[in-house]
Amino acid sequence: MTTRQVLVTGATGYIGGRLVPRLLADGFTVRVLARSPQKLTDVPWAPDVEIVQGDLHDADSVRDAMRGIDIVYYLVHSMRASGDFEEEESDAARTVAEAAEAAGVSRIVYLGALHPDGEKLSRHLRSRVAVGRILLASGVPTIVFQAGVVIGSGSASFEMIRHLTEVLPYMPAPKWVRNRIQPIAIRDVLFYLRAAADLPPEVNRAFDIGGPDILRYGQMMNGYAVEAGLRQRPIASLPVFTPWLASQWVNLVTPIPRSLAVPIIESLQYDCVVQETDIDGVIPPPEGGLTGYRKAVRLALAKMRDGAVETSWRNSSVDGAPSDPLPSEPDWAGHTVYTDVRERASTANPASVWRVIEGIGGERGWYSFPLAWALRGWADKLVGGVGLTRGRLDPDRLQTGDAVDWWRVERLERGSRLRLRAEMRVPGRAWLELSVEPGEQGSGSIYHQRAIFFPQGLPGRLYWLSILPFHGIIFSGMVNRIVLEAEAETQAEAEAEAANAEQPEG
Repeated sequence: MTTRQVLVTGATGYIGGRLVPRLLADGFTVRVLARSPQKLTDVPWAPDVEIVQGDLHDADSVRDAMRGIDIVYYLVHSMRASGDFEEEESDAARTVAEAAEAAGVSRIVYLGALHPDGEKLSRHLRSRVAVGRILLASGVPTIVFQAGVVIGSGSASFEMIRHLTEVLPYMPAPKWVRNRIQPIAIRDVLFYLRAAADLPPEVNRAFDIGGPDILRYGQMMNGYAVEAGLRQRPIASLPVFTPWLASQWVNLVTPIPRSLAVPIIESLQYDCVVQETDIDGVIPPPEGGLTGYRKAVRLALAKMRDGAVETSWRNSSVDGAPSDPLPSEPDWAGHTVYTDVRERASTANPASVWRVIEGIGGERGWYSFPLAWALRGWADKLVGGVGLTRGRLDPDRLQTGDAVDWWRVERLERGSRLRLRAEMRVPGRAWLELSVEPGEQGSGSIYHQRAIFFPQGLPGRLYWLSILPFHGIIFSGMVNRIVLEAEAETQAEAEAEAANAEQPEG
């Protein structure tokens, strides 16, 4: 039997990043199309797939990616809160549809959005419906799954429910908390996506999919509270909460940035429930049935406790955040560039220093002036940025493309160098680079720290000058605390080894 070739778009996202290893486990040969392949450098399945660089708006790169492909998974969707993303998404869908038909692809699988009929949809829901229609009209057998709120560890919808419930003892809420929603567990979404690869060619239509429970949003929050061991929250529906105002509220009290909160909240303005169950006649439910909401929450919480979250909304691109990598230093000529460079020799071994570097951010913080970092994080939140509350996915280990508070891991040379690109709202582009090398004569280590800022016009220059007085406190504090932390770890290791050596054998 010939191994089937699969192309996955959106493999750097929440759904795609979980689907790829499952396709590999089932024997498919997988190719992924990524605009930024470096984001996949450290994922565990990277060696087992073919990674090609390309953009869905570039017809040539899409055609190249389609060669020899049997099944295409279309798992991309812009979560931007501004701009003409509707036309851009339709253009990308048309590019994929035309390339798939020309390449003789046997099936397209698209994950769209559950939506009511006869309503004036939000721009994001309208765009997803339009993409589905373009793919269905491609001439290639296509299945469109229309899903609502996805519940799983790391999903944006689940994280919004979790943080709203945990942070607020009392919930003043928009009137949409009384709307009916049919959530679906991430494991069931993946089940349907995988099963779609085996469908006969005559299946060419959209299907609603959802879990077994129909709930109001307020019930979902209190269902989470029960599973998390919290008391249920009183919820008051307030008509003054417009979608825009609600997104500001979510931005402030949860890690979800405003750019992501807006499309999520806009989609909650309607009753979003399954209107037909025709999918059962095409793909029978999984063994044991679909996962109920409370069980889905329980499974997500267990994954979080075990540190086994595979993918997260945190690693999605942020609307408006700089995405260009740090230029090589020869390219700096002719540009205004501000830097803050520091280094410190240390008795700590390089491995200890690296562990401190790789564990920076999140709950451990930034090793200097916590109040200043917190205030800067809140300031970023107030202007719609990600702030500090986004945290990090794994407390000890990073991957290229990971989010770390308001930073993004741009380059990772494990054991020696970490470069972070700022995604906070600043008038320019900023990076923070932390590195370690062995000390002279191989004794101890040397810790290097470099902040780099490319200002944008006069506001960028004024911004750098305004924070310059704080650099002596913040950046020097970082150097001192990171080195002290690493030295304490090295000392503890030496004492443990000495204690073990003193113990008599057997």
